Amino acid sequence: MKFWQNRQMVYSVISGLIVCLTVWNCGSSDTKTTSDSGNSTSKTSAASPMAPAKKQIVLFYGNSLTAGYGVEPSQAFPALVGKKIDSLGLNYTVVNAGLSGETTAGGKSRISWVMRQPVAVFVLELGGNDGLRGLPLTATRQNLQAIMDTVRKKSPEATIVLAGMQIPPNMGTTYTKEFRGLFNELAVKNKAVLIPFLLEGVGGIPKLNQPDGIHPTPDGHKLVANTVWKVLKPVLEKE
Repeated sequence: MKFWQNRQMVYSVISGLIVCLTVWNCGSSDTKTTSDSGNSTSKTSAASPMAPAKKQIVLFYGNSLTAGYGVEPSQAFPALVGKKIDSLGLNYTVVNAGLSGETTAGGKSRISWVMRQPVAVFVLELGGNDGLRGLPLTATRQNLQAIMDTVRKKSPEATIVLAGMQIPPNMGTTYTKEFRGLFNELAVKNKAVLIPFLLEGVGGIPKLNQPDGIHPTPDGHKLVANTVWKVLKPVLEKE
C-alpha cells in the first residue's frame, strides 16, 4: 500500500511539473530569449505590434424600426450605420437591441438587463408604438425618463442620442403636438443629442414603406441611416 502511495505521489509531482511547464511556456511565448542576445525580451516586446483597443459599443435600443421588421438584419438602419462606422475606421461596434412591438413600458422593464455591460453611445428609439396606440403621454414621458436614468446609472459617461418621432393626427391635434414635443423636452432635460425626426423623408411616403405604411423598405432604411448618421457621426468623432 505504501509503495503505491509513494508511486502515486511521484506521478502527482511529475504531472504538476508538466502542467506548470506547459502553462509557463504558453504564457511566455512572446518573451523567449536567444543565446546571442542578452536582452531579447525587450526587443521582442518592442517589435510586437500593440494589441488593438477594444471597440466601444454603440447600442441601438428601440422597437420594430430598430429591429428591422420586414427586412434583412443587414438592411436595417443600425447595421447600415455600423457599415459607415467601419468605413471610417472608428473604434466602435454596433449592437442592435431593437424589439418589435416594444413600447416605452416594455423598454423600461428590460433596460437593466440590456445594460449589463457599459456602452459609449446609447441611441434610444422608443415611443412610436405608444403614440400609435394613444397611450397616456405622461406615462410615455416617465418611461423614457426612467430608461435614460438607468443608462446614466449603468454607464455614466455614455452619450444618449434620442430619436424623435411623430404620429399621424388620428389622435387629435393636441395629442399629436404634445407627442412630437416631448422628445425635444426630454433631450433638453437630459442633455441628450436629439434626432429631430427619425423618419424624416421616409414617413408617409408609400414607395419607401412596406404595405403597412409604417415600416421602411430597404431603401427607406438607407435614408433613415443617413438621418441618424448626420447626428451620430459628430458624436462618435468627438468621443
